[in-house]
Amino acid sequence: MVDKGSLLERITQTPGKCGGRPCIRGMRIRVSDILETLADNVSAAEILADFPDLEPEDIQACLLFAAMRIDFPKVLV
Repeated sequence: MVDKGSLLERITQTPGKCGGRPCIRGMRIRVSDILETLADNVSAAEILADFPDLEPEDIQACLLFAAMRIDFPKVLV
């Protein structure tokens, strides 16, 4: 199992780069672009083929980043 902390270190935000949006390892590949591509039913293997600088852990990092952003408090009924 990969350490969540090390995965999240792959996500960077730099003022002036991609409008300050979260990117992967300082590259101009935005987390949102990877997530939208996955949502369009493109496989991780296809994404990695299209972006040779990406590593499988980069895609995992995007998914973890998104999961942490939508972790809303539980509503009790």
